[in-house]
Formats: sequence, C-alpha cells, structure tokens
Amino acid sequence: MREIVIVSGKGGTGKTSLTAAFAALAKNSILCDADVDAADLHLLMQPEVKEQTDFMGGSKAVIDPDLCTGCGTCRTLCRFDAISDRYEVDPIRCEGCGVCVDFCPEQAIGFPVQRCGEWFVSDTRFGPMVHARLGIAEENSGRLVSLVRTKTRQLAEARGLELILTDGPPGIGCPVIAAIGGATALVIVVEPTVSGIHDMERVVDLAAHFRVPGMVIVNKFDLNVGMTEAIEQLAEKRNILVLGRVPFDPVFTRSMVQGQTLFEYGEESPTRRVVRDIWAKIVSSPSMNPLGIVDFKATIQ
Repeated sequence: MREIVIVSGKGGTGKTSLTAAFAALAKNSILCDADVDAADLHLLMQPEVKEQTDFMGGSKAVIDPDLCTGCGTCRTLCRFDAISDRYEVDPIRCEGCGVCVDFCPEQAIGFPVQRCGEWFVSDTRFGPMVHARLGIAEENSGRLVSLVRTKTRQLAEARGLELILTDGPPGIGCPVIAAIGGATALVIVVEPTVSGIHDMERVVDLAAHFRVPGMVIVNKFDLNVGMTEAIEQLAEKRNILVLGRVPFDPVFTRSMVQGQTLFEYGEESPTRRVVRDIWAKIVSSPSMNPLGIVDFKATIQ
C-alpha cells in the first residue's frame, strides 16, 4: 500500500483542488482529509457519511461547589485567570494544565475528558473517504490527524485498496508532522512568490528530517515565471523531483463553485492535460516504485 500526502507551506496554494483532481484520476484508492483544523475536501467530494464518531481529547477543570471551600489555592496557581472569584472555571480560558486539580486540598476539582470534534467514514463518487472536523479553538489536532490516518489505512487494508490519497495540512507544525510520518511520498504545492519559496524550503527540510521523499508542483506558475525558475532550481539543488507547472486557470475556481473536480467540470481546459501528466509522473516516480519498475496499479483512468 502506498500513501501520497499533498502538502504546502501555507494555506491557499491549491493543494485541495489538486487533491480532488488526482482523486478523479486515481483507481483503487481511498481519500483521507488530514487537514482537520480547516477541512474542505468534503466540499468537492460531497461525501455520504456512513459512520460518525466523537473525538475525545484534552481535559478541562470543573469545580464541584459542594466540595469547594473557597480557599483560593486554585485561583492563586492558575496562570490563565480561568477561575472566577465565585470559583467557576471559564472553559475558554482554561488550558487544561491540571495544576488546580493536583493542588486542590479538598480534591474538589474534576478533570473530565472533553469532546473536541468528530471523525467520519464516508462514501464518495471516487471511493471511500475518511475525514474529520476539529471543534473551534480546540487542541490535539495532531492526535486527530494520526487517528484519521490510522482509520484510513485500516479501511484500505480491509477493502484491498492500494493507494491512500491524503490532503495534508499546511505549514510545518504538529498536524503536518502527524500527516507525513510513514508516507510513501509528499507532493509539495508551491506558489511562485518569495514567501512561497521560503515555505517550500521549510517543508522540504521537514520531509528530509522524516526521510519522506518529496516532489514539487508549482501552481499558478505564470504569475511569476522568474520565481518559478528559482523554485525549480532550488528543487534540483535539494534533489527534489519537479512534477510540473500548473498555470493560473479560472476553471479551477468555476469547477470548485460547482462542487466538482477539474475533470468533471464541463468546460475544456489545457490545464487538464497538465494535471493528467503530473499525475502520470507521480505514479511512475521512483518514490512510488522503489523496485525500479512501474508496478503500481493506481494509474490514470
């Protein structure tokens, strides 16, 4: 089983639109939306939810008024001013550190696990999909990403699917680390800007640290051809395969508005051929075929 994780140094580079386009081309595959903080792949996949499960993670302090004597220890120790003078805990301010729980002389403070979000197993027109939604301002996104990836792999094994296509989170933080560990290859989507090349370097460094092979797509390359060439030169210097250049094309936006992928939208566009060629390069890349032969069955339809 192989897993391709599509990532970017920041949000808004077009990685979800490209992931959806690849989903339309892949066979014998399963989709995973690991961008749990701002999930949006479902907007294009329109999944039919089959299973829904609460995600429990992190704890918040709760004071039992029947046991509390108002000694003030918890208020003195709380560094987040989360406990009022009436000895009530503000769940927004509470960071779940547990100091008040440990030092309460009356053991009057509980520490229940909170519901932080939910995860889903769904069917789409391109096959099964595992995705999640983290609650507003909730933590443990890295843990939820790991959970979603584990469930995706289990479902893929149960159904005999050969490819996991994962829409990863942006950046280089905890959710990204949780999304790329053990992946077969990363596809890094880059925009031709000064910040874009800087963000790409950080993702490449992260991929190198975890020894995950990376490949690069320059999206909207024609907005700054000079910067595109600089990105390609950096990729060559870092031994990163350049998959191709995707032009700025309003068809992507028009198809997205209709809830469709690039290949479903009725309007013909040369970009289709570009994306199809990029997918062919991904499938035939050395990272996806370590034996040196193209034995991978998740090819273009």
